[in-house]
Amino acid sequence: MEDQKKVLIIDDDNRNIFALTAVLKSKGYHCLSAIGGEEGLQLLEEQKDIAVVLMDMMMPGMDGYEAMAKMNEDPELKGIPVIAVTAQAMLGDRERCLNAGAVGYVSKPINVDTLTDLLVKYI
Repeated sequence: MEDQKKVLIIDDDNRNIFALTAVLKSKGYHCLSAIGGEEGLQLLEEQKDIAVVLMDMMMPGMDGYEAMAKMNEDPELKGIPVIAVTAQAMLGDRERCLNAGAVGYVSKPINVDTLTDLLVKYI
């Protein structure tokens, strides 16, 4: 069931979107992408079958923290699991992402096995 494996990648860097999409497609996932928080929220409203969101936390405009807060305010979106994907790997960053509502945390450069394990857990 491909719809059950639909992943939305929200990242302001097209290179990250390209790399994640290539890896995930090779593993059987269907990927959508947005280049910012606002666009990501719009796609979530339009595409009701997104199973998981991979959210870059540091983006211009609406960052991942703000986008997750908006998702948590919306009854239709708050149940969609968000995996934080970030270059921030400082002490406390993982906890900050999880406290903001993420179900998982992956730092860049992304360990594909770790990401795949999280996706399997939440899809």
